[in-house]
Amino acid sequence: MDYNQLKQDIIAYSKQIGIDKIGFASAEPFTELKNRLIRQQELQFQSGFEEPDIDKRTNPALIFDQPRSIIAIALAYPSKMKETPKGKKGLRRGTFCKASWGLDYHVILRNRLKQLEEFIRSKVPEARMKSMVDTGELSDRAVAERAGIGWSGKNCSIITPEFGSYVYLGEMITNLPFEPDLPLESRCGTCTKCLDACPTGALVQGGQLNAKKCIAFLTQTKDFLPDEFRDKIGNRLYGCDTCQTVCPENKGIDFHLHEEMEPDPETAKPLLEPLLDISNKEFKEKFGMVSGSWRGKKPIQRNAIIALAHFKEETAIPSLVEVLQKDVRPVIRGTAAWAIGKIGGDQAKSALLEAKQTETDPDVLKEIEKGLQYFSS
Repeated sequence: MDYNQLKQDIIAYSKQIGIDKIGFASAEPFTELKNRLIRQQELQFQSGFEEPDIDKRTNPALIFDQPRSIIAIALAYPSKMKETPKGKKGLRRGTFCKASWGLDYHVILRNRLKQLEEFIRSKVPEARMKSMVDTGELSDRAVAERAGIGWSGKNCSIITPEFGSYVYLGEMITNLPFEPDLPLESRCGTCTKCLDACPTGALVQGGQLNAKKCIAFLTQTKDFLPDEFRDKIGNRLYGCDTCQTVCPENKGIDFHLHEEMEPDPETAKPLLEPLLDISNKEFKEKFGMVSGSWRGKKPIQRNAIIALAHFKEETAIPSLVEVLQKDVRPVIRGTAAWAIGKIGGDQAKSALLEAKQTETDPDVLKEIEKGLQYFSS
């Protein structure tokens, strides 16, 4: 079998099916990554969403019998909306990060990887493959870096020379011995713009992230958002783009290569108030196809309440009071109480004093007190 020719055939086919970058890497253990992950674990910097077994994350042989190489792919996504809806007083809007625009990228990349698998199998029937996108054991970024897709930036994103860091990543472990591609040299140099701009200081140093402080992680949690992060979240409903937006490598980068990645403006920048009482069915119909919906409506609703407080949107007080009085979930009621206090006004104070008399949940009562403190300061 001429594996060099097969590699060229795979590269050519990948372009036909809309894969923007493809690279080939060895399936050797990721020893440097393992050391970094152990250190992250010691520092308690991990989000908890990752595969917990560090050995599985760094040794392909533990998840695939006799791996010989890994194929990495990247697809570029848009960084700008063609028609961006503008929020205004009385009609405030929240934002989903750019990586959550359009159809869920897991679906898009799995489709491309499946086509790639079928092509390889048509050439080599005995080929074995295992594809992963984001939720697999391996680190997508480590594989992409080794395969020459891009370098690992100080913002912990893979940065490609062609598309900046606005790329989705996926990979396929195979039992075929492809010649590996060479990794790229970092072009970050002395630049620290991403570190300086991070709203919560989650980027501890170049290439090191405290995931528990990262807004992208915080917007996906389901509990009360810690006090110190509430003013930092702004109107973000899911994810954060700051460390990518400020990156010089992303200046002027905006590719619209895949129709299914184009955002629906009303989904990517939705009105905040209608989210407060959206039903499960309505949420699934409006947001079910985007990656930002994977944790359900609760985190999005909590973040929408925080966003209304961020804007000090007085017209939202009646809706927030209704949430405080009627929502059965303590996290949502409590966050509404805090937001009502932050926005302020006579109606807000009366609603909090009334709720204080009837509320029984201790966590919600704490949030009511936090809300009332705004009137004494």
